[in-house]
Amino acid sequence: MQTLRRKLLGTSSADRQRSDPDQAESELESRPGQGRLAATARMASRLLRHEWTLAAIAGVVVAVILTWPTLKHPWTTIPGDIGDPTLQAWQVAWAGHALVTNPLGLWHSNTFFPELYTYAYTDNLLGYAPAGLLGHGVEAAVFRYNLLFVLAHALAFVGAYALVRQLGGIRTAAAVAGVAWAFAPWRLAHSGHLNILSIGGVALCLAMLARGHGWSLRDGHRPALHRPGWIVAGWLVAAWQVSLGFAIGLPLVYFLAGTALVVLTAVGWARWRTGTWVLGRRVVLANLFGGAVFGGVCLWLGSAFLRVVELNPQARRDLSWTEMFSPPLRGYFVAPADSWLWGDYFQAARAQLSWPPEMALLPGVTLIVLAAAGLSYSVFRVRHRVLLGLGVLVSGALGLGSNLVGQGDPGYLTLSRLLPGWEALRTPGRLMVWTSLLLAILAAGAITEFGRQLPSLKWPRPAGRILLLIPLLLVLVEGVNRTPHPTAPTAPAAMRSAAEPLLVLPSDGVSESHVMLWSTDGFPRVANGSITFVPAWQQQIRTMSTTFPDPGSVAFLRQAGIRSVVVLPDRLAGTPWNGVATRPLDGLGITREEIDGALVYDLD
Repeated sequence: MQTLRRKLLGTSSADRQRSDPDQAESELESRPGQGRLAATARMASRLLRHEWTLAAIAGVVVAVILTWPTLKHPWTTIPGDIGDPTLQAWQVAWAGHALVTNPLGLWHSNTFFPELYTYAYTDNLLGYAPAGLLGHGVEAAVFRYNLLFVLAHALAFVGAYALVRQLGGIRTAAAVAGVAWAFAPWRLAHSGHLNILSIGGVALCLAMLARGHGWSLRDGHRPALHRPGWIVAGWLVAAWQVSLGFAIGLPLVYFLAGTALVVLTAVGWARWRTGTWVLGRRVVLANLFGGAVFGGVCLWLGSAFLRVVELNPQARRDLSWTEMFSPPLRGYFVAPADSWLWGDYFQAARAQLSWPPEMALLPGVTLIVLAAAGLSYSVFRVRHRVLLGLGVLVSGALGLGSNLVGQGDPGYLTLSRLLPGWEALRTPGRLMVWTSLLLAILAAGAITEFGRQLPSLKWPRPAGRILLLIPLLLVLVEGVNRTPHPTAPTAPAAMRSAAEPLLVLPSDGVSESHVMLWSTDGFPRVANGSITFVPAWQQQIRTMSTTFPDPGSVAFLRQAGIRSVVVLPDRLAGTPWNGVATRPLDGLGITREEIDGALVYDLD
């Protein structure tokens, strides 16, 4: 009768457990395997339906779509061009190789033989070293680069989404900010610069630090929400971001340092006024530990770059680089050629820019309009909106470099003289990372306020929700690319049989990054390498090898430690090495072998 009554009343299993705990316990004991399986299934279901899981999945899906066709042929094509991407594919591969074979020799890579600290010649994407453990050889290096290219966009979306949510934005506002920041039109000009596209750690570390300190724009500081673990995680993510390169990492270093000074001043003022500490001991310890790790990573990386400058004075960049790459004010309203929506429209405007890849800085028309609205209509407090607006103006002014009033002094050039390392940041326009992030937060404030007022508006709720989705659709459309995806250069078979250390000719700026990529097949020591400056020893090798093979060049290369020379005849035309392949070897004591169209000279 009791069972029949339960059936008639529709009593659930959970109700039976609450009303009769002994019976529920006996049922679970009678089928323990099913109970554990059900609990695991419920936990997995909750995890899959969790907001952050859905945000991460959405970030990856959107990244795959908006970077398409990057993953269409990931082993053979590469986004942007075959210059810097091939160099950066080597960087990731070398970091993984060194991590396993010789961590202490990380900075002394297999390129630019016989120079030292060659891995620190430029931004090196060291933070992606774990990815370098996946696979080996040239195709694996290309695939790895393409995968990181897509995931870098996904992480930028997740980082901005998390930051806006922590600051008090609704989900739709966070999604708009994530897409607008991660897929902004100006970033399409950097399809060949993975170090510039890898910005997700900037927003993510700020979100974690804000969460750990219990702070948001909507609710201010709430000590009850202090989470020391999130503080440590935020500092660690910041350290990882810096390890991807100082081009993006150094402004983050100074931003965090400046924020820390402001917080310390505010804490001291509160202590003087009230006699109490607003930050607990655990929060202070978390910041000390995380900050120490962050500072240690910065010093370790910085010391390697300083060592490069000591060994290669020509590596130091003067302010003429900054003046050359400083964008005009109109650059903020010009889209790059790779923008599907705006590329053709701004073709004439780009023609007036001296270096469009670094000067076409449109953050997105939708983002500009929404951010402007967010200055007057927002869920955030007025003083916070004012600070965000000032941040946009200051970062935008600094981004003009020497084109700011007074030729950037006071301004970007002032920072180049006062802040250690800032003079190496030769491209002021890349501060658009910060300008567009602040614009995204302002835009999120406006969208959040609209969403908050939806229940009180006198129109159907579905119509309001559709209106909320319109900004998301607009920023998605503005993020559509038409980035070229050329085929990655194929490695010559001759490199596999040549004795190392080896030199590949021609040794010019066009082919050097390709040789670096090819060297991921076994990482033989090569005298080739591509960066923005030419090391003294590499210049000597290039100069002497133009007459190869002759007694002087052969003797010099032997003295330098070069054991073999690989000549690529199909690349010699128009270079100083044209004619090398047909010169005689009589009396030189070397041999020559042809392998699949390439020539291998054995100097031993």
